[in-house]
Amino acid sequence: MSLKKVNTVLATAFILFILWFGSEFILRPETVAPGFGLPSWPSGDGSGFLIVKGTRDVVMALVLGVLLVAGHRRALGLVLLVEALAACGDMANVLAHHGSVAAALGVHGLTATLMVANGLLIMRETRKVAAAPATRAPQPA
Repeated sequence: MSLKKVNTVLATAFILFILWFGSEFILRPETVAPGFGLPSWPSGDGSGFLIVKGTRDVVMALVLGVLLVAGHRRALGLVLLVEALAACGDMANVLAHHGSVAAALGVHGLTATLMVANGLLIMRETRKVAAAPATRAPQPA
């Protein structure tokens, strides 16, 4: 299987996972929130903040999906690298608030690592090969 196909499968998996996870935070925030890793969650009117996280994830997935479908592979690789920062931020947030270390590292840290790996692989796939220097054709004397 070519590097391009592997990268496409990985990127598609990320898009679907992020889209699903974000949708769950929008549709059923109270049931999916405990798996995020924080020790406590807002309740009552505060649960609207959980929907913010879901909306962020859905938009991130849609950005990746648009780049993939449009064939902008280099931009897709760059955006994967940038969006990995969101997973790093989630990991730092869980750790800073004395949440589950397992969730921080095993969910958010692993997600960030895999996104960086996929982004770097796509960047490798799309790197520009240096053009050979132009040479002039021999001229008749």
